[in-house]
Amino acid sequence: MSATNLRLHNYFRSSASFRVRIALALKGIAYEYVPVHLVKNGGEQLAAAHHTKNPMEQVPALELVLDGKPRVIAQSVAIIELLEELYPEPPLYPKDSYLRTRTRELVEIINSGIQPHQNLAPMKRMDQLAQGAGRLHAKHYNEVGLAAYEERVKETAGRFSIGDQVTAADLFLVPQLVAARRFEVDLSKVPTIVAIDERCRALPAFQAAAPDRQPDFEP
Repeated sequence: MSATNLRLHNYFRSSASFRVRIALALKGIAYEYVPVHLVKNGGEQLAAAHHTKNPMEQVPALELVLDGKPRVIAQSVAIIELLEELYPEPPLYPKDSYLRTRTRELVEIINSGIQPHQNLAPMKRMDQLAQGAGRLHAKHYNEVGLAAYEERVKETAGRFSIGDQVTAADLFLVPQLVAARRFEVDLSKVPTIVAIDERCRALPAFQAAAPDRQPDFEP
C-alpha cells in the first residue's frame, strides 16, 4: 500500500488526537493539520461535514489517498495500526508475540477502560443527571485504569512501557496522564508510569505532538 495527502482532523486537547500526532511525529510523516473544535460552534464534530468522516462524531479522523483512492479512517487505534503498516519504521509494536500482545493490552486499558468515561458526551449526560457527576466519574475511571496499567507494566517496563523502545502503549499513556492531571488524579500511586511519562515527554516527537504546540491551542 502507498499513501499520500494525509490530513488529520483533530482537536488539540483530545487525547485520542494526541496519540495519532505522536505516531505521525515518531515516524516522520508529513500531514495537514485540520482543527475540529469540540466546544465552539456547538461542537464542530457534530457538523454534517465531519459526520461523513466519522459517523461517531468524534476526533481524530485521518483523510488520505490510499493506493490512488480517497479514504477516511477514524478511531485512533485503527489509524495508528494503519500508519504502522504503511510506515513500519520505527516500529510501534514489538516483533515478539507476547510483548506485542501486552502492548495491545496496555493500549486497551486506556482506550476502552478509561477514555470512554472522560469523553465530553457521557460527561455532559451525567452532569444533566447530577451536577458534577461527569467529572467525578471520569476521575474514578482514570484512577482505576491507571492503577491497572501500573500493575501490568511493572513486568515489562524499561525506560518505556515495553522495555527500552517506545511502543504504541506509550502513545496512549502520555496523553492519558495529561487528562489525569486535568481531573486532579493522585499520580503518586503510579510511580512507574509517571517515570515512563517523563522519559517520553523528553523526546522531540512527544513534544511536537503536545497540545500546546498545536495551531488551535487555547490556554
